[in-house]
Amino acid sequence: MTKHSKREREQRASETVRVKEIEAAWVASVPAPVASAFAESVAAARRRGPLPPPPDMEPGTRPNPPRPGHEPKPPKEERPRRGR
Repeated sequence: MTKHSKREREQRASETVRVKEIEAAWVASVPAPVASAFAESVAAARRRGPLPPPPDMEPGTRPNPPRPGHEPKPPKEERPRRGR
């Protein structure tokens, strides 16, 4: 567990209090229907929970596909060289 100095703990606590004040001021400045819709969407997201992890990729698949227009070039075909 990380130990923090007393000053740092006090600073974090004061930041938390300040964030709560800013959040309360923002909620008070938003019209009531918008605030209730926002609160409902937040509650729905919390009920939904975190997203499930993505399925495992097949072996040999690159984890980061190339951006559109930056696909790798196909390998060149070896053509027999003509002698002179």
